Amino acid sequence: MAVTIVFLGPLREMAGEELREVEAPLDWAGLLRAVGPEIAEQLTNERVNIACAGRVLGDKTALDAGDGDEVALLPPVSGG
Repeated sequence: MAVTIVFLGPLREMAGEELREVEAPLDWAGLLRAVGPEIAEQLTNERVNIACAGRVLGDKTALDAGDGDEVALLPPVSGG
């Protein structure tokens, strides 16, 4: 049973990988542990969003990913 964490944008560079599989189920505290302190610090920024199973979470601390779910870490988008 696994959840796939997808690192996007600068978070991918920080993680050194695009995907990481972790044991399911996965909640907010488990996600912070799974990504390590540097990325966990980024995730606490309100501008960083999390999508689970294709849906952006309104309250990322309510993460409840189950077996086969994909959790995407969405850094802020910049541009002009």
